[in-house]
Amino acid sequence: MNRRLATLVICLMALVSGGGAAHAQVGFDRPGADYASAPVRGGDPATCAARCERDNRCRAWSFSYPRTIARDAMCRLKNKVTAAKQDNCCVSGVRGAALIEPKTGPREISIDRYGGDYRSFDIAADPTGTSCAKACQADGKCRAFTYIRPGYAGASARCNLKDRITRPRRKPCCISGVVR
Repeated sequence: MNRRLATLVICLMALVSGGGAAHAQVGFDRPGADYASAPVRGGDPATCAARCERDNRCRAWSFSYPRTIARDAMCRLKNKVTAAKQDNCCVSGVRGAALIEPKTGPREISIDRYGGDYRSFDIAADPTGTSCAKACQADGKCRAFTYIRPGYAGASARCNLKDRITRPRRKPCCISGVVR
């Protein structure tokens, strides 16, 4: 009886300790083990995660933003779970795990603050949105910003500076933030 109890406790501990990592990872790719790939219309990583959930062969997936690995946003389904490798091109996950994008800190991943634009310009591609945030911080009129990844509103990245704080909306194209 003690042996069964000990085994049960060890299994429960493994489930609890592993639970924190059981979600999609923004900024990570899972190279290898691809058995299918397809473009993702709309460029939303959640679409790729859903494709994996519906396919019994799928064990893991990687989504790449437009104009990183390919011209279009791409979803690659994998028949085994490969090691995650840090790469800002991608979002990856394991079947059965939710797509959880970072919600804390100065950057709002996959958020567009639509409206309030007083200045918009092309900017060098920056998967973190830092360059757009710095442009906003340097401009005394700017209260918030939205960085649009390349491939969503044209071939190059765009930075929209805003003179008012608008309501956040989930859109995979963008990284936003409030400065003042």
